[in-house]
Amino acid sequence: MEPTPEQSPHHAYPDHWEADVVLRDGGTARIRPITTDDAERLVSFYEQVSDESKYYRFFAPYPRLSDRDVHRFTHHDYVDRVGLAVTIGGEFIGTVRYDRIDDTGRPASAPADEAEVAFLVQDAHQGRGVASALLEHIAAVARERGIRRFAAEVLPANNKMIKVFRDGGYTQRRSFEDGSVHLTLDLEPTEKSLAVQRGREQRAEARSVQRLLAPGSVAVIGAGRNHGGVGRTVLRNLLAAGFTGRAYAVNRAFDEGLATLDGVPAHRSLGEIDEQVDLAVIAVPAHRVPEAVADCGEHGVQGLVVLSAGYAERGADGRELQRELVRQARSYGMRIIGPNAFGIINTAESVRLNASLAPESPARGRIGLFTQSGAIGIALLSGLHRRGAGLSSFISAGNRADVSGNDFLQYSFEDPDTDVALLYLESLGNPRKFTRLARRTAAVKPVVVVKGARHSGSTPPGHAVPVSRIPDATVSALMRQAGVIRVDTVTEMVDAGLLLAGQPLPAGPRVAILGNSESLGLLTYDACLAEGLRPRPPIDLTTAASPQDFRDALAEALADGTCDAVIVTAIPWVGENGEAETGDGQVLAKALTRAVAGGSAKPVAVVHVEIGGLAEALAAASSTAAPRPRTVTSAARTRAATTATTTQTTTTGTPAAQATTTGTGTPAAPEATTAPATPDATTAPEAAPRPGRIPAYPAAERAVRALAEAVKYAQWRRQAAVPGKVPEFLDDTIDEAGAAALIEAQLSTAPDPRGRPLTHDEARELLGRYGVDVRPTLPAPDPEAAVDAAARLGYPVALKTTAPHLRHRADLGGVRLDLADEEALRRACGDLTDLLGKPAELLPVVQAMAPRGVDTVVRASIDAAAGAVLSFGLAGAPSELLGDTAHRLVPATDRDAAELIRSIRAAPVLFGWRGSAPVDTAALEELLLRLSRLVDDHPEVVSVALEPVVVAPQGLTVLGASVRLAPPPARNDLGPRRLPNY
Repeated sequence: MEPTPEQSPHHAYPDHWEADVVLRDGGTARIRPITTDDAERLVSFYEQVSDESKYYRFFAPYPRLSDRDVHRFTHHDYVDRVGLAVTIGGEFIGTVRYDRIDDTGRPASAPADEAEVAFLVQDAHQGRGVASALLEHIAAVARERGIRRFAAEVLPANNKMIKVFRDGGYTQRRSFEDGSVHLTLDLEPTEKSLAVQRGREQRAEARSVQRLLAPGSVAVIGAGRNHGGVGRTVLRNLLAAGFTGRAYAVNRAFDEGLATLDGVPAHRSLGEIDEQVDLAVIAVPAHRVPEAVADCGEHGVQGLVVLSAGYAERGADGRELQRELVRQARSYGMRIIGPNAFGIINTAESVRLNASLAPESPARGRIGLFTQSGAIGIALLSGLHRRGAGLSSFISAGNRADVSGNDFLQYSFEDPDTDVALLYLESLGNPRKFTRLARRTAAVKPVVVVKGARHSGSTPPGHAVPVSRIPDATVSALMRQAGVIRVDTVTEMVDAGLLLAGQPLPAGPRVAILGNSESLGLLTYDACLAEGLRPRPPIDLTTAASPQDFRDALAEALADGTCDAVIVTAIPWVGENGEAETGDGQVLAKALTRAVAGGSAKPVAVVHVEIGGLAEALAAASSTAAPRPRTVTSAARTRAATTATTTQTTTTGTPAAQATTTGTGTPAAPEATTAPATPDATTAPEAAPRPGRIPAYPAAERAVRALAEAVKYAQWRRQAAVPGKVPEFLDDTIDEAGAAALIEAQLSTAPDPRGRPLTHDEARELLGRYGVDVRPTLPAPDPEAAVDAAARLGYPVALKTTAPHLRHRADLGGVRLDLADEEALRRACGDLTDLLGKPAELLPVVQAMAPRGVDTVVRASIDAAAGAVLSFGLAGAPSELLGDTAHRLVPATDRDAAELIRSIRAAPVLFGWRGSAPVDTAALEELLLRLSRLVDDHPEVVSVALEPVVVAPQGLTVLGASVRLAPPPARNDLGPRRLPNY
């Protein structure tokens, strides 16, 4: 909405304050500034508020608003006086306003930093979290306008409003004056207020998905009388699955006399249905969708699944149609799956929903599946069904215009029917939020992701998301830091999902291998070594082994404390007549399931070759479909949230406490280590271990890869139970205010919005504020200047070029080291100019020599999609040619820093490889933490490169530094809750 000329001309309408939000019950609403055009809406809204609520707002009977009131409440300057409204269907359901005041409580302007705030919510919408959402947004607006405190007068009987302020998480003071409660809120965000905000976000977004997946009634709009159409197919699938709610067929083309279709009531519009419809599946041409959405919104439908195509996948015009579709649906408080979606499935016995194009609903199971591709969704459903796996829920989001993978993670986190979340993603609309949610979810259940469109360099058709500049390998490392199991193919995703859903988590990497084929056992052994596991020598049961022999050997391996997992390899065994038994997989399946019937705490996987019916028999004998008592308690949710915000670790190369979990959460016996075993404190309570589905694989490599992912994930879970921290000693040696002043001064001289690089001396000064000392250099434009510089710095010195095309290129001869005296320095000056060109082109400098050590590179950069990333590698070929670089998200903890330097392949060079002296890794870790703090405290620092950093046995030396400043990129993961606009 645009302001009218009556509004303050020097403050334009702040359209960036507009936001769509999810309310507590899962419905959506829009928050926007109030304008002068809202007078009638305000009056209508006020007329629907009860007398009691009016009394609480004005402290006196106030039956109607006067013309003066209406003018005051709709005319704002968007600085000292601001009003926000929450709307559904274009009508107000709640309002909030603030007025800036001085110390005496009178109207004021800046620099006064306090404002009086007041709320009013329509009675019919109280309890939906409207006031809480308004508080978040009005507080953000106030901070933007320089207001630091809110003051509010509340009647003691107005408990709901007092609770809104109390539960917001802000620092507050309370007093009782003149018959009312006086509240003062400090608006500076706190850890508590952020936790409250994210907790509300999680519950609201999870509820919004739950409403879609568990409707009480479904209308299929576009179900035609002819067989074979999309709408009719969905209707039949819905009925075939045994949907427990009420179903309706809706099509405006139906004859007036048509009463039923496929046995369900048939209607020409939703208005003909006597009851409220919870979910509408829209299967009409794109040009008719707006009419259908309006019909749904006007009749109280809670959510939409839009199967119709013809949107953003068709280009710019389609993208605008898609945006308008989302705006229209959200204006009525509805969320959308799609458009161009394949549908949704919920196998819960109380729902049995198949509102999709899948002809057969999958069996009930413990796996939740989200996909952005209908074709991939079909393949995954087919693959899981073929291998006997069940699903708890399935969402195919199509163009993902609204409901996304982030929403699915919010739902999966506390869904008691889901033990493993599988996601096929082609884009990440909000990568920072995804990482945060994935880290929290992974703390209680595995999250397995396949990322499509990894190397295309473009956004998939239909998706509008930030384009990341970082390599896919970096994205993978950051996902693993968040506990995500990142795999490359949908086959690997199914392989890992089957193991994680049906088997305990391994306590470590030690693997027992047993079977009736020596060759297959050796292949499995080699595959284990290739994946970083520690296999024991294979146990060959010989080809004459019977199912009973398998059972006995497996039971013995499960009881053996020297292994953490078991892989059974099987080929057809030889019967009494000497012929191979190829078809009796049921006998072997029964023997194996009986061996694990005692509730093993170790995972078991089977590799089989040409044993007919074995995989099916294992699936039937012990299915993922068996219900597992599981509740995510508030305490578990809090611990998971703590993990999500404080731990960022993922590596298999560092020692860690070896306490483990079974299934997806129960602690199991620890492997002996030097560190004390620590139970996983972030997992939800779970029943005692039970026999799970034993996954079967047709190739050793696939089984071992799935097991290796489980080992790495289990280690991440153990480490996540004890979060890392930022050492306190950093606070005593960091001048945050001084750095901020330097940055502000440097940016003020750079009119270019892209910012500017700092000179060497400017970079040294800024880094010095954070305790990072960069060894000084002095210019050497000629031999005399070089000699003078060396005299000031002290011999021995280095002479090196700083021209951009020669920087850090010692291989081109632009660096001369260990120049011990004037004669050597003059000779080096001559050599450089003779070899590479004139001094004006080379820009040579002199620098004092650093102690010998290992040359490394430390970098930090801000990526528009992923956020701030800290990187480390060895200087030269290892990182530049081989890509041997490790990455962590900022802010980094002490554990992140320690693992960062240990996770590169060349890490042994730092720890005394081939008899060399180990370097000072503690100093290196401290440097990483200091740089992390710098870019976290000052988002204007968009890139830093420290190269080389020479790490010696004692201490380190930073020889080169480059820093670039720019206005900070927009953050879509901070501030008040809001739905993304794609």
